[in-house]
Amino acid sequence: MKSICVFCGSSDSVHADYKTAAFQLGVVLAQKGIRLVYGGGKTGLMGEVANGVLSAGGEVIGVIIPSMNTPALAHTGLTRMDVAPDMHGRKARMHELSDGYIALPGGYGTWDELFETITWAQTGAHEKPVGMLNIKKYYDPLLAAMDHAVAEGFVFPEHRKAVHCKLEPAELLDAMEKYQHPHEAVKRWLKED
Repeated sequence: MKSICVFCGSSDSVHADYKTAAFQLGVVLAQKGIRLVYGGGKTGLMGEVANGVLSAGGEVIGVIIPSMNTPALAHTGLTRMDVAPDMHGRKARMHELSDGYIALPGGYGTWDELFETITWAQTGAHEKPVGMLNIKKYYDPLLAAMDHAVAEGFVFPEHRKAVHCKLEPAELLDAMEKYQHPHEAVKRWLKED
């Protein structure tokens, strides 16, 4: 993987452990020579992951929309900032630039981006790895809901297993590097009979 898109929260009103872990992920990405693609913000976990990459000499591409491209929100120290016309274009551009996806803790926007990415993999629109960095076990309730969906027959086990979730950045990246897309599950899910 040469480039990873990170989805994460932009709120500054979160526990310091989340910010520290986001910064550390950024450092690890840079150390592994992986370019960061993200939403272009300077606040919250978004700013921290970008700052982590930049502090370790890595490359960061932000993708932002005009209404967020303001001095209060946009990170001005990035390698490059792309401005997309709207949220749909923003997500499409981030997907286009990335070889894999990681969700850090976040709210509705992060969940939207994460689940769209998972759904696109489920339907065969991409074959890139998807992961969650489970800082402070933030994603435990969501993982339980995903497991419940498998138990109730709404999600194939192969698609659930395709979403990697780890507590440490290096461990998550290693799992994502070994990712094998569940081609047969995609075919079975799309079967018309």
